[in-house]
Amino acid sequence: MTPHFNLVGMVVTDMARTLDFYRRLGLPVPADAEREPHVEVTLANGVRLAWDTAETIRSFDPGFTPPTGSPRTSLAFRCADPAEVDRWYAELTAAGHHGHLPPWDAVWGQRYAVLHDPDGNAVDLFAPR
Repeated sequence: MTPHFNLVGMVVTDMARTLDFYRRLGLPVPADAEREPHVEVTLANGVRLAWDTAETIRSFDPGFTPPTGSPRTSLAFRCADPAEVDRWYAELTAAGHHGHLPPWDAVWGQRYAVLHDPDGNAVDLFAPR
């Protein structure tokens, strides 16, 4: 048997703010999870998304240093239609989250926008035009 893709893990600096961001996008983040050092959700397709604080990782890897610089991870969320891309971008930026690229009509036939989560990871919103 070969390994199969099962989990995306992300290091966070502010668990509560990060979980709020992803809850707003509809992910099934458990209530009161922001108090935990490790949180994960299982998505409808069976893939898991997990968030850990740097302190949690350092508990088993003392030499761990959180990544810095430009986004190293990008998560993409498909929206129902182009208007939903605009609506979610507006809602998330109004809530204080960083909008990187406002919605535009991409040459590849999608309405597209890019935000950053609280740790600077790219989060794409898209819908077929």
